Amino acid sequence: MEKLKKELSLYNKNNIRYIRMLAGTLLLAMAYKWIFDPAGMVTGGFSGIAVILRRTFGMPLWLTTFILNIPVFIAAYISMGRDFVKNTLAATAMLTVFLAVLPENAGNVSESDYLLDALFGGGLAGAGIGLVLTSMATTGGTDMIAAMLNRLLPFYSIAQIMQVLDAVIVLAGALIFGIYSSMYSIIAIYVMSKVSDRICDGMKAAKAVYVISDKYEQIAKKIIIRLQRGVTYLYGEGIYSGNKKSVILCIMTRKQVPAMKKVVWETDEDAFIMVSDVREALGEGFVKNSQ
Repeated sequence: MEKLKKELSLYNKNNIRYIRMLAGTLLLAMAYKWIFDPAGMVTGGFSGIAVILRRTFGMPLWLTTFILNIPVFIAAYISMGRDFVKNTLAATAMLTVFLAVLPENAGNVSESDYLLDALFGGGLAGAGIGLVLTSMATTGGTDMIAAMLNRLLPFYSIAQIMQVLDAVIVLAGALIFGIYSSMYSIIAIYVMSKVSDRICDGMKAAKAVYVISDKYEQIAKKIIIRLQRGVTYLYGEGIYSGNKKSVILCIMTRKQVPAMKKVVWETDEDAFIMVSDVREALGEGFVKNSQ
């Protein structure tokens, strides 16, 4: 019975993963086929090359991405193994199909308002990328090339190699379509990165609150009782005063920060509080490890 429950849980997780992958690739296809291609915006990656070839030679977006990914997948399979490519292969196949079946320029987008194109296209594409990444896959292209090149050039990170590859593609777009559209492409790339990062962080993002106070024990008890959050003591020393200090560390959601400040300042008006962003918070009270 226990084994059956585990199998059902794994089955449900896989279904959710593929639903995310499907939704993400659909959003990506909509962004490129309905916004970036009609507006002549090149945002890097194989999809950016596809936009260039589509606008220059009339080659369909799906056909370009399909042809370009074939040698990349073969090389990745040989050099990095089956496990590396299997999820990405599924996502790339979905994206190719959506690029093929979606109608041309259904949103009637033109080059008349590059800012709106950059903002909405970047938002759609960023959401798509975020969903695909949270499904533990990518859509192939320059990120796979970067991963392979990283083995040959280990002193450069995958992100650095991707930036160079995508910059070359954006530069090619600037030479073909002009610098004006390329400047807005940079805005679209920025929006894409911010939206995808936000989706990837999702429920895992949190706040770290540090409190320095002589009444640390009273404050810690109130945090545990009233906010129902765990507290950790960090021990330090004031450089100027030479006094030993106990620093409270508490990880919490954004919504709890105002209540945390109230708890601290009603106990000690002179307490020092520092709040910082936490990109991921995994474990009890946040996102449980699903491994």
